[in-house]
Amino acid sequence: MQITLLKNKLHRACVTHAELDYEGSCAIDTDLMELAGIQEYEKLHIYNVTNGERFSTYAICAEKGSKVISINGAAAHKASVGDRIIICTYVSMSAAEGQAYKPALVYLDENNEVTGTANAIPVQAA
Repeated sequence: MQITLLKNKLHRACVTHAELDYEGSCAIDTDLMELAGIQEYEKLHIYNVTNGERFSTYAICAEKGSKVISINGAAAHKASVGDRIIICTYVSMSAAEGQAYKPALVYLDENNEVTGTANAIPVQAA
């Protein structure tokens, strides 16, 4: 049996650009992509914390060290500059492989500076 697990996420990234007339995709600072383990052209799931929109697109590289998070093309209708978003990717593997698997989690502030990293999400308290 195959299962799908969270591969990585950029948590509460701040949208710096929304480019409607760009070809499409989500441009992410290459440093942040490398830290999270996101590959260029990888499918992304984006959850807009600010307005509740959820959509998918793919990753492209933004300039290294720029802190750019740019929502491009049609997806630009779903996010505005300043919105806080969660960018995730997922991976399929066997249930046995999943038992030991840990995702790469990167936490960001409003300037897209890294505030922390982890490989587990704390248990939610009652």
